[in-house]
Amino acid sequence: MRRQPFWKSGTLPVPDSASPLTSRRDKPRILAVANQKGGVGKTTTAINLGTALAAVGERVLIIDLDPQGNASTGLGLGRAERKVTTYDVLLDGASLESAECVTAVPRLSIAPAGQDLAGAEIELIEVENRHYCLDKAIKDFAKARPDITYIMIDCPPSLSLLTINAMAAADAVVIPLQCEFFALEGLSQILRTIDKVKQRINTRLELQGIILTMYDGRNNLSQQVEADVREHMGDKVYRTAIPRNVRISEAPSHGKPALLYDLKCAGSQAYIKLASEVIQRERAA
Repeated sequence: MRRQPFWKSGTLPVPDSASPLTSRRDKPRILAVANQKGGVGKTTTAINLGTALAAVGERVLIIDLDPQGNASTGLGLGRAERKVTTYDVLLDGASLESAECVTAVPRLSIAPAGQDLAGAEIELIEVENRHYCLDKAIKDFAKARPDITYIMIDCPPSLSLLTINAMAAADAVVIPLQCEFFALEGLSQILRTIDKVKQRINTRLELQGIILTMYDGRNNLSQQVEADVREHMGDKVYRTAIPRNVRISEAPSHGKPALLYDLKCAGSQAYIKLASEVIQRERAA
């Protein structure tokens, strides 16, 4: 019998050890996908890792906290469909549940961003307990939606109040790291930020892992960056590196994750393996 595509059957070819953790938690695991440098693959990682987790049985909400709204667009959500956005959640008291929108991926939903989120940075300065706006919204959402097992926050490309809100709400941070010299320079900065947030705002925050993105094994620079990061960060670097891949770049223009656009491409297969690693780390923890 011919197998159904995973978006119809809800299955992916991943190891048994990566089976869902749904029954092992009474609250969602919250991961902030963050890096102050733009163009390193944050949104691509949030979309495709979220898709892969949903395909193995997890129920995933992606929170689009980037004013550009690329995660929303990449999951096929047009501007007109974004009735309630993360701006409304942070500054107008709207619930995450009211912002949640379904996607074409079973068990994956998104709280979209709108252009007004660009002004949230200034407006949040006047808000009491401004670091905890998203944290409160997520806690309320978790009570209303106990079926959600993962929440992934797509952060903006800056260490702003929006990113601090994400880290204040998160259990752990996932750092996509482009295999280039300047991206490596910025790694120490975000690691310092994580430490400061852990000390002053969110004591449970930890580094979940570093994902090497846009990796080209034929390129000496990619190999050198990988060697340096693995030497200094050890097992905090995921074994799976995400390769440079045209199909990953094409997928957002079709409003689809790469795993829906082309499951067999090298990039999609890498995200499947990465999802397995993420779940294995959760299980070990």
